[in-house]
Amino acid sequence: MSKKDKIAKKSSAKIKPGRLARREAITGLLFVTPWIIGACIFLAYTMGTSFWYALNNIRMTPMGKKFTYVGTGNFTQILLADVDFTPQLIEYVTSTVLSVPIIVVFALIIAMLLNGPIKFKGFFRLIFFLPVIVVSGPVMGMLADQGAATISTIDTQAITAAMSGFLPESMATAISELFGSMITVLWYSGVQILIFLSALQKIDSSMYEAAQMDGGSGWECFWKITLPTIKPMILLNVVYTIVFISGNEQNTIITLIQNSMFSGTKEKGYGYASAMAWLYSLVVVLIVVIFAALLMARKDVYERQVKKAKRDMKKEARLVKKIERRGIRNAKKIEKARKKRKYSTYDGSGDY
Repeated sequence: MSKKDKIAKKSSAKIKPGRLARREAITGLLFVTPWIIGACIFLAYTMGTSFWYALNNIRMTPMGKKFTYVGTGNFTQILLADVDFTPQLIEYVTSTVLSVPIIVVFALIIAMLLNGPIKFKGFFRLIFFLPVIVVSGPVMGMLADQGAATISTIDTQAITAAMSGFLPESMATAISELFGSMITVLWYSGVQILIFLSALQKIDSSMYEAAQMDGGSGWECFWKITLPTIKPMILLNVVYTIVFISGNEQNTIITLIQNSMFSGTKEKGYGYASAMAWLYSLVVVLIVVIFAALLMARKDVYERQVKKAKRDMKKEARLVKKIERRGIRNAKKIEKARKKRKYSTYDGSGDY
């Protein structure tokens, strides 16, 4: 093997990670291992068991659980015969689609206000985060039953009547209910405010100073610096809000699934409730995917330029490797031809 071949082989060989990189990879794997074990035991196994329950009609007997395989019978009965699940599911989707943007926008506005030069920042942060700790579980149920989670002065029927003229009745009802439960919606924004606040504090202030020196206004700084920088946190807050609303105790579908699970009727039970939970989970995942697609559809101009530059660099690197391989092949052919004496030795005149 010639010297050029050895150099080409060394350059084409993959660089192995160093000792520090391997140690960091092992450390990271050790930190993730408890979560992987917990997910396999408490998530994967339970999801598999729940899906098996959804395919059966389960009856509780003195001898234990009695399984009767029904296939997709539970899903068919829920979608075609259940008069409560489908309307409540449509109402949930409509209210979630309307509530999530309001909660996220409100959290962003409050976070930007708290990030400004104001006094008693810690006290105001406590005020906005305190409902997350206090208003949860049975306390939230008691407040909702007493009417503390709604604004009594708002006439929701008047709002519904006003919007029914140009909107579908279901959407008008959802919007009016959203106005009535505005306090509950704002109570759900404590965690999102802290996430946005931490993201805003990580933005370098020199970026705003440079933009202001170039004549950028506060509105332009928000759209060109603040919003693109915290865009990943927006997606995180949207996903968190959807999951929180979907698993909240005040959700009527959660109550419906619980009632179906402990129902004493022949058709319902653990299998029927599991099928209902799977359908509900698929709808929740679909909502998350739709919001993620909307937020991730438009990429930043600079990000597109960086990706284009990386593609050009990769293309150029492939071209260089192709030229190197072609030169190595030509050198081998010339060397082989010289050995067979197909060419004469070079005599200095420019010809072989």
